[in-house]
Amino acid sequence: MSKYKDLTFYATQPHECSYLPGQQATTLFMDPTVTLDQELCSDLAEAGFRRSGAHIYRPNCTQCQACIPIRVPVDTFVLRRSQRKTWNRNTSLQVRKMPPHFQDEHYHLYQRYINHYHHDGDMYPASVEQYLSFLVDATEFTSFYEFREHDQLVAVSVVDHLQNSLSAVYTFYHPDFQQRSLGRYCVLWLIEETKRQGLPYLHLGYWINGCRKMNYKLEYRPAQIRINHQWQQLE
Repeated sequence: MSKYKDLTFYATQPHECSYLPGQQATTLFMDPTVTLDQELCSDLAEAGFRRSGAHIYRPNCTQCQACIPIRVPVDTFVLRRSQRKTWNRNTSLQVRKMPPHFQDEHYHLYQRYINHYHHDGDMYPASVEQYLSFLVDATEFTSFYEFREHDQLVAVSVVDHLQNSLSAVYTFYHPDFQQRSLGRYCVLWLIEETKRQGLPYLHLGYWINGCRKMNYKLEYRPAQIRINHQWQQLE
């Protein structure tokens, strides 16, 4: 990272944490005027940063270290029994890779997902402006993966293609298909896609210790977490 020593980062003022009640959060953002090329985003992902729209960020909380970067070394990943069942329930889905362009069908699924699953969060209510800035305002190495049951769109995974990994930016899916565990299936599919592309890692963002909604990320073992500036094995 020494080659990026001249990059400028800005810290937000403390604000209410979206994940842990009673906690104050501070976020570190990279200078938004810097062009996001693949090499830069790859190196920053290796250092524990994430992309959201045009912004590169990581948590920078002084009193809390609960947000921990997590990734899956895909060559050592083995399906558990429950994951195999999830995989088998969804073998009928067709997947198509799309550029990150606005489509009404995608947005309506996103809106339905946010309004159903995150009505108590700061992303509610969904709006076109939010959707554009969060997911469609992407990079030249970002893709949307559509998951369809026949002609019906049931899930979309937004993914960055980095130099030695895929990075799962966000996944949204149809609330009426809860029995199919679509969110978990999409992660399993991306693990296989990462293998297919000959890349070693799938980045899953942050596991947040103490946040029940983020516990699913621990299901993909063995995993690696980044602590004290180093990636460590989590068996």
